[in-house]
Amino acid sequence: MRRNMIETVLGAVVLLVAVAFFVFAYQRSGQGSVSGYDVSAKFSDASGIDAGSDVRIGGIKVGTVEKMGLDTKFYEASVTLRIQDDVKLPKDSSAAIVSSGLIGSKYVSIAPGGAEDMLEAGDNIQFTQSSISFEELIGKFVFSGGGVDDGSAPAKDAKPDASDEENPFSLGL
Repeated sequence: MRRNMIETVLGAVVLLVAVAFFVFAYQRSGQGSVSGYDVSAKFSDASGIDAGSDVRIGGIKVGTVEKMGLDTKFYEASVTLRIQDDVKLPKDSSAAIVSSGLIGSKYVSIAPGGAEDMLEAGDNIQFTQSSISFEELIGKFVFSGGGVDDGSAPAKDAKPDASDEENPFSLGL
């Protein structure tokens, strides 16, 4: 009976430590909601990002993707970005969906513009670049021949034609 009690108490302690670790890790990860102001951006393709994805400037996290939806009038992805209060963005800033590596997760990268007027809460980022699909690019490369010589380029050891021999300034290329 005493052994069962010790095992139960030890199991409870392990569970408490695990819960404490997950709470600590969640708080440190920065995945919680960011206080700030919301701006929106519209993309023709928002593949790879979800609510909670990072918003970065120069690789530094300055916000999160708050929510996503479909603009049924223009059939574009409407993305709401929550930007930290201390980060002010010029009105001519641009947003792009980029990858953090070849197979890494995607995030929204903001390139600040040079305008003197700043974006306010509820404003729209006008200049956007949609997500690039690496699978689509690889498919295009493979099905376009992949850089294989198809014989259309002149050979490196080709002889100059007769008109080049008459020209003393010809390099024979």
